[in-house]
Amino acid sequence: MTVSEKSLANAIRALSMDAVQAANSGHPGMPMGMADVATVLFGDYLKFDPTQPKWADRDRFVLSAGHGSMLIYSLLHLTGYAKPTIEDIANFRQLHSPCAGHPENFELAGVEATTGPLGSGLATAVGMAIAERHLNAQFGDDLVDHKTWVIAGDGCLMEGINHEAIGLAGHLGLGRLNVLWDDNKITIDGAVDLSSSEDVLARYAATGWHVVSCDGHDVADVRRALAEAVADPRPSIIACATKIGYGAPNKAGTSGVHGSALGEAEVAAAREFLGWTAEPFVIPADIADAWKAIGAKGRDVRAAWEGRLASSDKGAEFSRRMAGELPADFSLSAYIDTLIANPQKVATRKASELALGAINDLLPETLGGSADLTGSNNTKTKSTGPLTKDDYSGRYVYYGIREFGMACAMNGMALHGGVIPYGGTFLVFSDYMRAGIRLAALQQQRVIHVLTHDSIGLGEDGPTHQPIEHVMSMRMIPNLDVYRPADIVETAECWELALKDATGPSVLALTRQNLPQLRTEKSENLSAKGAYRLVAATAARKAVILATGSEVEIAVATAKALEEQGIGVDVVSMPSFAHFDAQDAAYKADILPADVLRVSIEAGTTFGWERYTGLNGLRFGIDSFGASAPAEDLYDHFGLTAAKIAPQIAAAL
Repeated sequence: MTVSEKSLANAIRALSMDAVQAANSGHPGMPMGMADVATVLFGDYLKFDPTQPKWADRDRFVLSAGHGSMLIYSLLHLTGYAKPTIEDIANFRQLHSPCAGHPENFELAGVEATTGPLGSGLATAVGMAIAERHLNAQFGDDLVDHKTWVIAGDGCLMEGINHEAIGLAGHLGLGRLNVLWDDNKITIDGAVDLSSSEDVLARYAATGWHVVSCDGHDVADVRRALAEAVADPRPSIIACATKIGYGAPNKAGTSGVHGSALGEAEVAAAREFLGWTAEPFVIPADIADAWKAIGAKGRDVRAAWEGRLASSDKGAEFSRRMAGELPADFSLSAYIDTLIANPQKVATRKASELALGAINDLLPETLGGSADLTGSNNTKTKSTGPLTKDDYSGRYVYYGIREFGMACAMNGMALHGGVIPYGGTFLVFSDYMRAGIRLAALQQQRVIHVLTHDSIGLGEDGPTHQPIEHVMSMRMIPNLDVYRPADIVETAECWELALKDATGPSVLALTRQNLPQLRTEKSENLSAKGAYRLVAATAARKAVILATGSEVEIAVATAKALEEQGIGVDVVSMPSFAHFDAQDAAYKADILPADVLRVSIEAGTTFGWERYTGLNGLRFGIDSFGASAPAEDLYDHFGLTAAKIAPQIAAAL
């Protein structure tokens, strides 16, 4: 006997309401409402193989409405993924269960992206769709030919990030991207019309998307709408009219099923309404077998693809890129040799451009961009032509004024695999991007943020553009490497470190103003230590000055002034707090001995530096907002000059 699609969907509903009820926490409404749509998607359209969840040419499915996480947990279990087990689902939202409150890509194979902050999943999917088209242009249909699917809710479509993401997707003509909108007209506060009256589909159409609607509980109508979306060359949004909490006879269609368990009485009533007689967390054998058969449909497709990969002359290079492995001989050592031989005084943003010139020639997988600041961020090189809807082989994305959208799109590119994304904007605008940067760190993705104009050194643009707290606030994000290089050599070293770390994102905080080359002798990658002795005291050592970026030059001048007075001073360049913290105790004690005055200089907040200077050390920085003036005048005004710092150190000693 054939199992009906309604029965398949009811298995999702049963698992979802049972798991949320057991946890007494969660969001049963969305998975219950979108169960029919998801059944059609997984049954007829999604290309996947649960036995090989990392298969490179699989379709990507992103649950942007991450609060409805039981939808994807149910689908993964039912279609035959090794995890989650039924025990995992029964322990939904409990400590050590991979079925977290919101889907986390590092917990379960089959979860393509960590979602929860609304809108970010959809924006991440835009990056996945860009990566797919880019790799298709480079490797052809035989190796890269898949789609990106998203389930999004009203919250995803209201958030500002949605506007950035869909504008970029429409402009680039990402026709392999399809968004299934759970159009249930309910938010946590109540009906959507309490807070919104916009024409969502008109907004999407205006940005170059194909739009179509369907009855989300009529599987034939859902199938029709998905077929239209697949056939259209534009990105598509499918408005699926659903009833949130479908199956719960008393609470469906209300905000009461959005973020709360149904309650035992309503779960029992839903079972009766749906005709579901199985015990909690039990799937009848015929329904379980039908779902497993859906999961098995992609096996032959995947095997055929593996055959094409094995016979392709591009197969080895494609596999290397998708594995995230750099070429075995990748190194910037030869490039750094040229810097040592020919010292240069340049801004570190220019130093980054020069390093990228070498990097982009060596690594064809880099995919750069800027949020409308290409000429300021210096992120484009000769080998990175524009990526456009007419030529996806380009290696440079013009993101427009979409900083948050850029951050999330780069996350999607990294999650897709095959590319190493980097993108630029001003450091002060990291405020706009912070949620995206944090998600990259949480998901352990290699995404590189080139954040220029990193201090009051940018000058006349004034306090709105002068970052004060930003570098330190970036350092607070777990698993984010923050680099503030002092010269052209350190910049190259920091780029090499960022590229070689495949387990998390990096920030390069770079100057607008020119800086002298302080490193003029060949050495190992000293930036890898996080902090190192750049200048050793000649007189008896009384102080150690720690500095980063543009202030290392000031530290060197300060030390020279003090040495002339017979006061011995070490200068320590500290491009990375995290790398220094990872060194052993002996190294740290050598760099920061306990019997000297410790001094920090950084053109930003002094907050946080006491962990290195101690409470009795000196901290020179800026604990107010900046001002509009030429850079040299600002450094003098805020006391960040050798002439003003040296006497204070001498007095403290």
